[in-house]
Amino acid sequence: MGKLTVRALRAVLVVVLAGTVFVQAGMVWALATKPVDGSLPLTPLRVITILGMVSVQVAVVCVWRLLAMVRRGTVFSHAAFRYVDGVIGAIVAASLVWFSVTAVNAPGQREDPGVTVIMAGIGLAILGVALLVLVMRTLLVQAVARDVEAAQLRAELDEVI
Repeated sequence: MGKLTVRALRAVLVVVLAGTVFVQAGMVWALATKPVDGSLPLTPLRVITILGMVSVQVAVVCVWRLLAMVRRGTVFSHAAFRYVDGVIGAIVAASLVWFSVTAVNAPGQREDPGVTVIMAGIGLAILGVALLVLVMRTLLVQAVARDVEAAQLRAELDEVI
């Protein structure tokens, strides 16, 4: 992976992380201050938003760590599985958060249930991304096994020579 690609991805990750922290700070501020109209500061959508931002932040940190491993050339190791599993877990959590948003929004869509169906479809698409990353994890497992096998063959060849 080229340096420009890594720098561009890191820039995107920094912007996403800063954005999620900004949104979380706004939500915490909204929860901490008493509204003027007397409504409850703790609404389901605020809690869901905070949880959604946490799942995005977990994914960003895991991708950052994987990028560091790519730059060092150590991504084909067992240590990478922890971060890939973190990304998968964050994506599954994001889909559950999205399904929660769909459930909270559904009663207001009684006259137009198509919106709820579309939102549920988006949740399924998010789960599909998690399955795609799971498939890529399987490919990483195979690559690590091949790397270990190649190292063993090199060691045997060195002994022969």
